[in-house]
Amino acid sequence: MSTYEIHAVRYAANPDRRRGENFLGGDPHDGPMPMDFFVWVLRGEAGTFVFDTGFDERMGQRRNRRLTRPVGEGLKALGVEPDAVRDVIVSHMHYDHSGNHGLFPRARYHIQDEEMRYCTGRCMCHAHLRHPFEAEDVTAMVGKVFEGRASFHEGEAEIAPGLSVHLAGGHSRGLQFVRARTRRGWVVLASDVSHYYENFEQDRPFSVAENVGSMLDGFKAMRRLASSPAHIVPGHDPLVLQRYPASLPGLEGVVRLDADPLG
Repeated sequence: MSTYEIHAVRYAANPDRRRGENFLGGDPHDGPMPMDFFVWVLRGEAGTFVFDTGFDERMGQRRNRRLTRPVGEGLKALGVEPDAVRDVIVSHMHYDHSGNHGLFPRARYHIQDEEMRYCTGRCMCHAHLRHPFEAEDVTAMVGKVFEGRASFHEGEAEIAPGLSVHLAGGHSRGLQFVRARTRRGWVVLASDVSHYYENFEQDRPFSVAENVGSMLDGFKAMRRLASSPAHIVPGHDPLVLQRYPASLPGLEGVVRLDADPLG
């Protein structure tokens, strides 16, 4: 039975974010609620898979986000050479999940049909809807399509034994999450289906939503497919680094998600 080790690699942070920015309708206790930015590595018998590609320093400066470690450096610290990665899963095409275009020159990119329809279609005529996207990220993905390096999925799909993607929508129309079999059971990597633990644990939608109903349904889908709520890993919560052990001694900002949570 195929199982995977999973690593969360923090590459950037927004330490000044407030609680009111992270919940639809705000929050009555508008204190600090920082945001971390991650990519994820899954390794198993079927190979090494990278989930999301982050952004680079130039984009971080443009978006006022602090890069803590370039994505490529974080992967190499785990012994993953980006040039050798053959499969990249993209949760959605927002700027913080689909950058670093040339980092994986041999990889095939897995994306939902609905996401490419959304980010190249008429909705992008509206400034509010296109704000989380960058045209260069979208055109780079179109380039990969024409290079024959894109695999499209419609809804649920198995990428490899014990590893699947699932369409959720909500935050972006074609947003997908990953489900992987691990030594501790089925782990769900939410990416932006749930930015923080509080979003899915309390059914409180995130502030940026293309479809609120789909976002709430996404919470339900993750709970159904994970072995337990403790097997769901949100996409931007700094608590992830506190709840899981370091992947390697002395390696900051990289934690092992197939291990049992601390405490």
